[in-house]
Amino acid sequence: MVDLSHPPSARDSSPADAPPPPAPAPVRDPARTAIASVVSVVATIFGLIFLAWLVLFVTKGRFLKHTFERVASRYMERDIRVAGDFNFYFDPIDVKFLAEGMTVSNPDWAKKPNLFASKLIDTRIETLPLIFGKKQIEWLNLVDGTVDLEWDKAHKRNSWTFAGDTPFQMPLIRRAAVTGTDIHYDDAAMQIFADVHFDPINAKDSRFANNILFTGKGTARGNPFTLNGSQTSPNALMAGGRNQFELHVRAARTSVDVSGTLPAATQIEGADLAVQVRGRNLRNLFDLAGIAVPDTRAYRLRSHLTKRGQDYEFTRIAGSYGNSDIGGAMTVTVPRTGTEDRLFLKADLASRLVDMIDIGPFIGYNPDKLATQGATAAATTQHARGAYPRILPDAPLRVDAIKAFDAKVTYKVADIRQPFVPISNILLGLDLDHSLMKLSPLNFDMAGGHVDSDISINARQPAIVTDYDIRMSPTPMGKLLARFGVNDSGTTGTIKARVKMTGTGNTVRDSLATSNGRIAVILPRGTFWTSYTQLSEFDIGTFVQKMFEKKLKEPVQINCGLIGFTVRDGIAAADPILIDTSKNVMTAKGGFSFKDELLSFAFRADAKKFSVFSGQSPVGIGGHFAAPSFQIVTPELLLRGGVGVALGVLTPPAALLAFVDPGDAKAAACGPVLAGANAAAQRTLKGEPRKDIGKGKSADVKAEKDKKPIKL
Repeated sequence: MVDLSHPPSARDSSPADAPPPPAPAPVRDPARTAIASVVSVVATIFGLIFLAWLVLFVTKGRFLKHTFERVASRYMERDIRVAGDFNFYFDPIDVKFLAEGMTVSNPDWAKKPNLFASKLIDTRIETLPLIFGKKQIEWLNLVDGTVDLEWDKAHKRNSWTFAGDTPFQMPLIRRAAVTGTDIHYDDAAMQIFADVHFDPINAKDSRFANNILFTGKGTARGNPFTLNGSQTSPNALMAGGRNQFELHVRAARTSVDVSGTLPAATQIEGADLAVQVRGRNLRNLFDLAGIAVPDTRAYRLRSHLTKRGQDYEFTRIAGSYGNSDIGGAMTVTVPRTGTEDRLFLKADLASRLVDMIDIGPFIGYNPDKLATQGATAAATTQHARGAYPRILPDAPLRVDAIKAFDAKVTYKVADIRQPFVPISNILLGLDLDHSLMKLSPLNFDMAGGHVDSDISINARQPAIVTDYDIRMSPTPMGKLLARFGVNDSGTTGTIKARVKMTGTGNTVRDSLATSNGRIAVILPRGTFWTSYTQLSEFDIGTFVQKMFEKKLKEPVQINCGLIGFTVRDGIAAADPILIDTSKNVMTAKGGFSFKDELLSFAFRADAKKFSVFSGQSPVGIGGHFAAPSFQIVTPELLLRGGVGVALGVLTPPAALLAFVDPGDAKAAACGPVLAGANAAAQRTLKGEPRKDIGKGKSADVKAEKDKKPIKL
């Protein structure tokens, strides 16, 4: 029994009977807690993404059709509609987009209601590049599409530039299948219209049964053209291979053939393309692009084409025009849409050998006439109101064409075949900046001398103004005039010259016909020989004497000479023509006219020493540039003959008096002559003003013209 009278004390209780101590509070790990939270959030996000993906994948995103129309229309500020089925989902990562009957409207000013319309557009867009701002399409299937690209009349707006002045950029499309699709291009300002049609494509088991073919036609600045091309390796393309591309264009008696590989169906950047061009006139080809180049004879060129950004680079150019070779490189920079930039042409060209006849079209002579009629006939035209021939070119400068682009061109020519005088090492620099064309430098070696030229054609104003500045360094006369009967071995004299004029007009002929300025040809001291020298001096006594002494080839010693003209309104009057030789002083009056290409000169050679049988009569030069005439027997000489006959009737020996030259010619002071000064500054050796030379007056030219020539 238990004794209840004595309850147990604390000392009497055993440890086994004591209550257990309380458990310690759990300690939380912050790192594990954070990781758990992140995992929970990520799992939730991925769960939501997967759920969204799953919903889109199951429904194909069809419920987003109206949302897509609303958002896309607001973003692009165009009305975008999908008439039929619509898909927008991830499959599994890339974006799958499908729309039946999709249309994108044009702006209100456009002629056609829609920029784009198609029966079906089915495409897969790569997601990762899209995240980084790159539009890259893995494949595209387009059925019965229509694309209408238009510019407005002012060429300031186009139909493919959307909200924010952002032009549509064609995405990179790696693979494409285009069936029954048409592209229309309309640019009224540039006069370019084109329609391109893609033929239907049959495919089986992801392999095309035939090539992707396209054809087209249109007009460029009134010139009709046709084109056709193909994608020649579609099966390799479907497998991710490179696109074998061909394009053939025929227009304006010109053929263009392009072939090579494209990295992708819509990617020209970095392409390796071979271009071959041939035609009757290189101008016809560049006219299609709105670029003005000189006429040429028939040509054939080949090059490689690469696109880098806005630049189309033509490298390794090689070929010929006429009988001349040409090579080099050229870059055409296309301005970005919406900018004030202009089309820019940069070229670095060179020729080893150029035929003289091939230069004719560069300055305005008709290339077809040069090819069929020869240089002389092609350069000669008849005056519209007269029977006289003209040779100055009258091809107009194409002002409208040069307003559309800028250019910087360098052209080097090593040698010229069949020149009138020896010409080589031509260097031409052409700079076109907003209708201001500068041919600077225009330099070349000529007959042992050198010519430097700077020519400026300002077409910024309605009245086109041309400045000519042509400088010829001392050049041996023997080489320069060899084709005109001058003997190189007996000639040590040189010629230097300067032409500085300004004219108005859009042809070479009009510009010179209105020109003002000065022409000066200076002959420093030296010897000169030609079998025609004594004939031009018309000193019968000296001529006969030298003929019997067999010294006809003795050179003439030139002390100094100046052939100078003052040009006023296209009429060049002698100012002065003065040549001082050891035995004669040669002068001339008259001049020539750029207006009607008339020559009206009277040359006189007065002896410094007494001479018998001297005609002392001027030698006339008349006619026109294309058909000059020489008048050896002049009215003055006939008058002398008449006086001699009259005196001979009275006293036969007195007949000789009419042909006696007293030898009173006044030698020239060579200082003003060598300085190229005008007639007012010329002096005799005694310092007296000269009265026997032309004064640079246009009336002198008319006076000589009115004299009736005496035919031999």
